[in-house]
Amino acid sequence: MSDIVNGLGRATAYGGLGLVLLVLGIVLVDVLTPGKLGRQIWEERNRNAAMVLSSALLGIGGIVFTSIWTTYEDFGKGLVSTAAFGLLGLVMMAVAFLVVDLITPGRLGAALVEPEPHPAVWVTASCNLAVSAILSASIA
Repeated sequence: MSDIVNGLGRATAYGGLGLVLLVLGIVLVDVLTPGKLGRQIWEERNRNAAMVLSSALLGIGGIVFTSIWTTYEDFGKGLVSTAAFGLLGLVMMAVAFLVVDLITPGRLGAALVEPEPHPAVWVTASCNLAVSAILSASIA
């Protein structure tokens, strides 16, 4: 029975950390794109903004999953490792966004909140998932 209680405690800690990292991902995408992200997605039903946010959340989720899956035997060390890799993922996604913005014409953030579908969304979403895959592979 103590194994179950111990497992529930660890799951709660990792789940809470994962939620914090996901919220930070939402904040990051909101900062990188013009306007209010919530309004863009839920009120204006902007698919571009939804795709970029979804890819960032899937990317962070993948990094957190991999970090937990390959975690250290020491619970504290595993929790710190998951937080570190999750934060690194957020930083790397932001850097990748800024690099794509620098090397492409126009303002990437503005293109991502246009009401019409924009190909830059696919590039940005793919970049988020690629960064996540690279970081996840480095953890394993």
